[in-house]
Amino acid sequence: MSKTVHPYAFRIGVIRGWKSRWFNVKKYRHFLKTDVLIREWLEKKLRGMYIESIDMERSPNIFHLIIKTSRPGLLIGRKGEGSEKLKSEIKKKLEKIKAEIPREIKLTVEEVRSPEMRAKIVSQMVAENLEKRMPFRRIMKQMMEKVMANKEVEGAKIALSGRLGGTEMSRREWLKKGRIPLQTLRANVDFARERAHLPYGDIGIKVWIYRGELLK
Repeated sequence: MSKTVHPYAFRIGVIRGWKSRWFNVKKYRHFLKTDVLIREWLEKKLRGMYIESIDMERSPNIFHLIIKTSRPGLLIGRKGEGSEKLKSEIKKKLEKIKAEIPREIKLTVEEVRSPEMRAKIVSQMVAENLEKRMPFRRIMKQMMEKVMANKEVEGAKIALSGRLGGTEMSRREWLKKGRIPLQTLRANVDFARERAHLPYGDIGIKVWIYRGELLK
């Protein structure tokens, strides 16, 4: 294959499932647009809470959001205040984008164990450290050591691109350990993109983590 394919989308239907789980022929485009806008808004709003994924399920009366995070306490808050506040904010956002408002918004917060194995959380950690103005090579080495310390991880790659170290010309640097079989469908490859916002421009972050084969 000569084209670059997203490792998650490439494996949908083989070892991965959809992040939006519902079926509606008549309202398909409205629901799809709502899901995309709500997911983008939540990822911006919950930045720093180490969100791994936001799954969505719909039934005729319920809009169910499943948020997987390594910091569930921060999201839920005291006696569930945080999750109730987030529900009301989601409802306001649905009104703002003129989407169909369901009778009930259900929110489930799931804890992610061993966050160093999740590409999305690792990319957020890298972005956080870059925004603290730490040297990028040190960040890459430290994160790689943390990722490879997990027994289930067989390979990992971290790539940074942009004005690294504040230089005039942008460039791409990467660090790889182990193996990452991108063409193998049964390979459990986790991939994520992230951006670090710095005074001299954004730095793009890509993370691949290979956690062995499925369907053996």
